[in-house]
Amino acid sequence: MSAPKKLFIKTYGCQMNVYDSERMAESLGAQGYEATETADDADMILLNTCHIREKAAEKVYSELGRFKGLKEAKPDLKIGVAGCVAQAEGAEIMRRQPMVDLVVGPQSYHRLPELEAKARSGEKALDTDFPEEDKFEHLARRPKAARGPTAFLTVQEGCDKFCAFCVVPYTRGAEVSRPADRIMGEARDLVERGVREITLLGQNVNAYHGHERGLSGLIRDLAKVDGLERIRFTTSHPNDMDDDLIAAHGDCEKLMPYLHLPVQSGSDKILKAMNRKHTAESYIKLIERIRGVRPDLLLSGDFIVGFPGETEEDFADTMALVETVGYGQAYSFKYSTRPGTPAAERAQVKEDAKLERLHRLQALLKDQQVAAQEAMIGRDVSVLFERDGREAGQMTGKSEYLHAVHVEAPDVARGDLRRVRILASTSNSLKGALL
Repeated sequence: MSAPKKLFIKTYGCQMNVYDSERMAESLGAQGYEATETADDADMILLNTCHIREKAAEKVYSELGRFKGLKEAKPDLKIGVAGCVAQAEGAEIMRRQPMVDLVVGPQSYHRLPELEAKARSGEKALDTDFPEEDKFEHLARRPKAARGPTAFLTVQEGCDKFCAFCVVPYTRGAEVSRPADRIMGEARDLVERGVREITLLGQNVNAYHGHERGLSGLIRDLAKVDGLERIRFTTSHPNDMDDDLIAAHGDCEKLMPYLHLPVQSGSDKILKAMNRKHTAESYIKLIERIRGVRPDLLLSGDFIVGFPGETEEDFADTMALVETVGYGQAYSFKYSTRPGTPAAERAQVKEDAKLERLHRLQALLKDQQVAAQEAMIGRDVSVLFERDGREAGQMTGKSEYLHAVHVEAPDVARGDLRRVRILASTSNSLKGALL
């Protein structure tokens, strides 16, 4: 019996890429590969790439350059590029880096075994199509090995919104929802293997339409699965937050009181230029409705600073929105161009102005994060323990609000769900004691 081949996957970007990497590893596992934590002893290296951040493609080429010595020392080593940069760059990757053997876009992962076989035979393997068949139905079934207490589960891919700054519609394609029965089957399988919390993923997850009642219907069905204790979802668009999904935040106990709902800007002028199709006022009213059914909701968001045409007055509107809404957590970035998107062709805000505004926004968001954490002191929360802590005898888990919580708990096991009283707040986490 031949020794198993070693597979090293490096994952960039969002949770959906984490899920995709897991499924690619499972698919190649059926071809005799097992995972390794280092590239040095790999027989195949896969970079699962993201195109959201600035100069994403150049960073991939730089990473590939680091593997040149490995390839020279081990000619049979196969190197592949997957994900959104693979979709956007296609054959250009192989032209610029001839040592790359395989390029596969995010909608073609189910073809990975045949692409790997082609690469093993000495041919270049490239697939960046948007195939009609459902890739999830053609991927190898998840093995029955035990899992950690949390898992990602992709339910929807692609986006039809065409925000002016975003490449997702071009790299992931149009919105596609997986059938609810298939998601339910995968969720039950995960629970059987030890998962207690599932995060439903999608580029625009609340546009999910694979259930007759949309995402809320799927969540309510998942809530009936014995052993599944927590449900989350990300990332959402304000325009797809329907009445029943809002109601689910109030009446579905397993749906956690944490919501990531990007707004991007507080200026209506900039929101229109971004093609967001909502206003600052409509966003604020939506948050008020959700908090009306779940007052303890912790809100997270995304912000882009320095979008083309943004003035100091527009930025002041963003700061005012943040003050009005109040975020427990948020992600903020300077605008950077994405070739092929409408905003890339517009006159750009000066870099020093972008940076100065970003620092001001991040200072405000940090103050709000600290305030939200300090408000937890003295409260009792539910913590799902995931791993050993930073110190001996310490365990770390996540509260229902997605705060990391460290507890002195030598008798607590990974996967335990316990009540904890919060005693202190640190820079990015909380400390507590078991009740």
